Amino acid sequence: MSGLHARGRVPAHARIPDAPPAPDFPAPNAPHHAPTYPPDTAPTATSPMAKSAKSAKPAKTDQTARTAKNAKGPKVDLATEITASLVVFLVALPLCIGVAVASGVPAELGIISGVIGGLVVGAARGSTLQVSGPAAGLAALVAETVLQYGVAMLGVIVLGSGILQIVLGLVRLGRVFQAISLAVVQGMLAGIGLPLMFSQLYPMSDSKAPGTPIENMAGLPGLIADTVANPQALIAAGLGVVTIVLSFLWKKMPGPVKKIPAALVAVGIGIGVASMPGVDVKTLQVGNLLASVDVPGPTEFAGLADVGIITAILTFTVIASAESLFTAAAVDRMHSGPRTRYNPELIAQGAGNTVAGLLGALPITAVVARSSANVQAGAKTRLSRTLHGLWLLAFALLLPQVLALIPIAVLAGVLVHSGWKLFAPEEFPKMWRQDRGEFAVMTLTTLVIVATALLEGVLFGLAAGIVLAALRMSQTVIKQHLEEDTAKVVMAGNATFLRLPQLIEALEAAAEAGKPRIRLDLTGVTHLDHACRNQVEEFVAQQRGFGLRVELLMPGSAKPVGTPAPVADLAGEQDRSAGTALPRRPYASTGAGPTQGPGPTAEWFYLDTRPMPEEYASR
Repeated sequence: MSGLHARGRVPAHARIPDAPPAPDFPAPNAPHHAPTYPPDTAPTATSPMAKSAKSAKPAKTDQTARTAKNAKGPKVDLATEITASLVVFLVALPLCIGVAVASGVPAELGIISGVIGGLVVGAARGSTLQVSGPAAGLAALVAETVLQYGVAMLGVIVLGSGILQIVLGLVRLGRVFQAISLAVVQGMLAGIGLPLMFSQLYPMSDSKAPGTPIENMAGLPGLIADTVANPQALIAAGLGVVTIVLSFLWKKMPGPVKKIPAALVAVGIGIGVASMPGVDVKTLQVGNLLASVDVPGPTEFAGLADVGIITAILTFTVIASAESLFTAAAVDRMHSGPRTRYNPELIAQGAGNTVAGLLGALPITAVVARSSANVQAGAKTRLSRTLHGLWLLAFALLLPQVLALIPIAVLAGVLVHSGWKLFAPEEFPKMWRQDRGEFAVMTLTTLVIVATALLEGVLFGLAAGIVLAALRMSQTVIKQHLEEDTAKVVMAGNATFLRLPQLIEALEAAAEAGKPRIRLDLTGVTHLDHACRNQVEEFVAQQRGFGLRVELLMPGSAKPVGTPAPVADLAGEQDRSAGTALPRRPYASTGAGPTQGPGPTAEWFYLDTRPMPEEYASR
C-alpha cells in the first residue's frame, strides 16, 4: 500500500467494505449530550461508578507544580541583588556626572535623574533588568536645548515628554519597537560600546575628552604622549588598567572571593592608592542635590505657547522612547529571564521623565551600559536596579565625602570594560560566517552610530535591514528563448520594483528579436507589484501598436475560472515521485456545481489512518 494513502482525506460518510465504520466526530460548536446507558446500568448516587466519578480529582503533577512555581517569577537571592546593585551604582555614578557635564548642566542634575531612574522607573513593571538614567545619546540634544532656551525650560520639556510617553504606552504603541533585526541590535550595542571605550580612556588618564567619537579616536596618540610625560596621569592610567584587568579576570578567582564585584575591589584599591602621600589623582566631586532642584513655575509653563518648545517635546519623546525600547530589545537578548513588556515599560519611562521634569532634571532613558552591568553581575529581579537608585541618593546626600575618595580613573576603567563587553568584537566574524547580508547591516549600523549618533545609526540600520529583506524577498527568475516565429519570456517568483531593470532588459531583448509574435508567460509569478505590472502592460500595448502579436499570460490566467477544485478526489492524484497512480477511494458526490473552492455544501473530512483493504490495494 502506498504510504500516501494514510495522509489522504475522504468524505466522513464514505464507507469501505469490510472496514469498521468511520468515527463520528461532533460538528464544531455542536451541543454535548450526556451519555446514555443500557437499562439498569445507569450510575446512581450510591453506585461504585458514581463514587469513583465523584472521588476522581485531577492530579497535580510535578510538572504542573514546577510551572506554577516558575510563574511567580525567579527566586530572589538577596546577596546577589545587593552586589549587583552596587556594581550598577559604580557604573551609573560617573555616567550620571559625565552626561550632565556634557549636557551643559550641573553634575547634580545628572545624579537626580539617576536616582529617579532607579527608584521610579526601576520599581515599575515593564522590564526586569533594564536600568534607566540620564543617557549619553541625549546629551547633544539637551546641550542644544539648554543653550537655546535655558536650564529652567528643560524641566517643562522633559515633563511634557514624560506625559506624552505615558499616553503612547496607554494606546499600546510600545510593541512597534519589537520589530527590530538582531543585526541592528548587535550593531547598536557595538556602536554604543566603541565610543564609550574611547571616550573613557581620557578620564582614565585624568584628561578631558576632545568631544565626538571620531575626535576621541584621532586624539589617542596625543593622549598617550601626554600620559607618559605626566607622572600623576600615569598613576591614574595605571589604576584604570588595573580596574580593566580585574574586571576581565576576577571571575576566575577561586572560592567565594569571586562573588565580590570586581568593580568594588577596584574601587577599594583606587581609594587606597589615592590616599597615599605624593599621589594626586582626580576624584569625584558632588555638590548639594537639594539645592540643585529647580521646579518649573508659571513662567516656564507659559513657554508651552512657543512652537519651538512643542517641537522639542516631540523630539525628546521620540528619541527617548526609541532609545529605551531599542535598548530593551538588546537587554532581553543578554539574559534568559522575563521578557520586557513594551507598553508598561514605555509608561514607566514616561513616569520617570514626568518626575524628572517636575524636579528640573535631565531626561531619562534606558541605558545599555548600566543594564549590561546589571545582567553581568547576576541580577535576576527589579530589586538590584531599584537599590542602585537608593545608593545614588544615599551617597550623594549622606556620604559625599566618601564619593570624594573614589578616583575617576577607576570608574572610567569600569566603563571601558563595559564598553568592550558591549562592542563584543567576536560577534562580527560570527555574523560574517552566518549571514553576509546581516553582517553588512550590523557593520553599517555600528559605523553610522560612531560617526553620527545613536538614533541616526539605528534608523539607518533599520532602513538597511528593510532593504536587505526586500532584496531577498524579491527573488525573480526571468528566462527568455526564441522559437520559430516567437520570442518567449517566462517569469517566476516575486516581481517587485527592485527587479524592474532585469524585467525591462528581458522585454527589450524580446522586442529586438525581430519575431512577429511575443509570448509573455507570467503564470509562475507569485507576486506582481504595480510597477512591474504597469511596465508589462505598457510594453504589450506598445508592441501591439507596432503590429506585433503579443500573447500575455498573467498570474492566475493559466487555469479557467470555472474549473472545479478536486476536493473529494485527493486520494486519486498522481504520485509524481513514484510515477504511479494512487488508488481511488469511493465517495459520494454532493452535486454541487463548479466552484472556486469549498462552498456551503462542502464535505467534512477527517484524517483516515486505517490500512487499505486488500481488494482495493490491487487496483
